Amino acid sequence: MAGQGEVCAQPRPETPPRRPGRGRTWAIAAGLVLTVAVAGVIWAQPRTRGTADETARRYLNAWSAQEYAVMRELVLDPPADFEQVHRGVFSALQLDAMAFRIHTPSGVFAASTEELGHATFTATLTGPGPDFAYESRLNLVEHEHRWKVSWSPATVHPELKPGRTLRLVTGGPETVPILAADGSRIDTPDAPRSVRQLAGSLKTRFRDWLSVGRPTRIELVEDGRPVRTLAENSARQRMPLTTTLDPRVQRAGADALTLTGKPAALVALKASTGEILASVNSRGGFDRALMGRYPPGSTFTVVTASALLANGLSAEQVVSCPARRNVGGVRLRNPSSRGYGGLPFRAAFAHACDTTVGALAVSSLEAERLAKVAGDVGFGAPFDPGVPAVRADFPVPKDDAALASASIGQGRVRASPLNMAAVAAATAHGMWQPPRLVPAENVPTDGEARRPLEPSVTKALRSLLPAVVSEDPAHAVRFPPGTAGKAGSAEHGSGRRLSWFIGYRDDLAFSVVVEGGGADSATAAPIAARFLKGLERNPID
Repeated sequence: MAGQGEVCAQPRPETPPRRPGRGRTWAIAAGLVLTVAVAGVIWAQPRTRGTADETARRYLNAWSAQEYAVMRELVLDPPADFEQVHRGVFSALQLDAMAFRIHTPSGVFAASTEELGHATFTATLTGPGPDFAYESRLNLVEHEHRWKVSWSPATVHPELKPGRTLRLVTGGPETVPILAADGSRIDTPDAPRSVRQLAGSLKTRFRDWLSVGRPTRIELVEDGRPVRTLAENSARQRMPLTTTLDPRVQRAGADALTLTGKPAALVALKASTGEILASVNSRGGFDRALMGRYPPGSTFTVVTASALLANGLSAEQVVSCPARRNVGGVRLRNPSSRGYGGLPFRAAFAHACDTTVGALAVSSLEAERLAKVAGDVGFGAPFDPGVPAVRADFPVPKDDAALASASIGQGRVRASPLNMAAVAAATAHGMWQPPRLVPAENVPTDGEARRPLEPSVTKALRSLLPAVVSEDPAHAVRFPPGTAGKAGSAEHGSGRRLSWFIGYRDDLAFSVVVEGGGADSATAAPIAARFLKGLERNPID
């Protein structure tokens, strides 16, 4: 039969289908567990304290305050001589201060992928040396979760390394020379004594101008030898201090004063400008030429006579000249002790008839009028020649006795040889100029002003002074042609008398005074004549 002995194969049961994604879920879960574990380990690590920027700023702040112990704490493995290096630089350069400016852009700190960084900065050093600033950098490294400075000598200065240091070198002193008008020096030890005296006063007055300090430089040194100069400061360059002194006029004045062994002084001015051409003193260290306060005596009658003539007195009017006269209660006498009777006023002026001038002043002038004319020729006028100098003084007389004394340059009237040379210059030029030894731009001129003379006063003076050299008792002294002047004397101290001569020739005005020179012009006039003759042999340009 069909079908007997056949084994029918039974069909195998089918495998249930797999649920999608089940095995992948376990794999992802396992990965998440691993990730969380690793993250937990990472978050458990300690974080670096602070920032490189903060460390850089703390380090530089401590450096500027010279807090080297604080700096050392911020350095990775500082060397044993860390503080010594810093102190040595500060001391060697004689610094007053160090300042630092961080200027790296974007937060002043740049970090690399190796966890290293640097901060660039500018250091500015202040001290007696030259201006010195340089750019450098701080290298920083992360160490044990802190930012530290990786230090080397180059941290102090980029060119420093073991064996190198910085030093300050100071050169020799430099001074600004003081010159005469011709460019020659007047501040040297071989200058004449009177010139050295003036130079000494100038050095005191213009100390800041003449002291320029010393040149300095900062050097990089290796093993005691300079490698190169990092900064240099030359002494400040300034123009020399030039004065108005003329050596030829100064020499002529000094030579003229050798005629007397008594204390004496001579001053010469350029009449048109007031420039001091010569200032000479003989004997002793006192600057009587500029600082002597003397009664001008009969030379002041130049002022009184000009006021009288400007007020209407004629030079040819006959006046009386007794040897002695009581005026306003004060007894006047002529320097020569001589009387001349009746004579023209011009001759009385030339003969120094103080009795005549005193009487006419009281009878014809008011005290304020005489004070005004005196002021026009510099009495009471402020001036600053650049060195110490006294001002001429004419207090307004309070009564007839004071007016009589003041009119002949006695009483409280005081002037120096410089003041009286300026009177002579005003006569020659028709205007009083403030005398000066240095250019006006180098000295303050507050209160100074030119003072023009009244035309009538100028005319009167120019009619009187030229005649003196021929009609004065000093007529025996031969003056060069064209000289105008006035001799005189004054009581000074107990029994001492001054001998005076003031005058001008061309654009040169001058005055001479001799202490203890006697009662007439026999001492001062020959000195004035010799001075002018000396200039004739060596004329002024």
